[in-house]
Amino acid sequence: MSSDKNNNCCSGVIELVVIEQNAPKCPVCGDAGKLVKNVTVRHLVKKEFGEAINDLDFAICMSENCNTVYFSINEHVIIEKNQVREAIWYKKDADPKYACYCNKVTFDQIKGAVRIIGDKNMSKVINYTGAMKSCHCEISNPLGICCHETIKQAIDEA
Repeated sequence: MSSDKNNNCCSGVIELVVIEQNAPKCPVCGDAGKLVKNVTVRHLVKKEFGEAINDLDFAICMSENCNTVYFSINEHVIIEKNQVREAIWYKKDADPKYACYCNKVTFDQIKGAVRIIGDKNMSKVINYTGAMKSCHCEISNPLGICCHETIKQAIDEA
């Protein structure tokens, strides 16, 4: 496990929180979703599908096998994998599988860095890969949050 838990590209910059209270269920698969800011959805949906976003409240489907990425809370708007600009790292067959969306660092690059460095130290891996160098997580990461936890997951998998 990574030893540096305070290494967070968004700390002190912007508070990005995925709200899990009363998580809405995906209308397609029925699994619990996580609320996501509208600004996140607007930036990640392909332009030709952007008109449906408006000012709606959205959640992201957390099921690996569901084709749904975002779904609106109050309306029947569903955004599928082929309607977003980036592959969703935890969805089945994601390619590329980004750990850090802002700097386009993949899970494989993180795992490779751990093997090359021979250490699971978060700071060393981040310095080696360039992950978390810039912070645009609210509009780059499909969850709208800092990639710190996702990078830790990739390090732990290495």
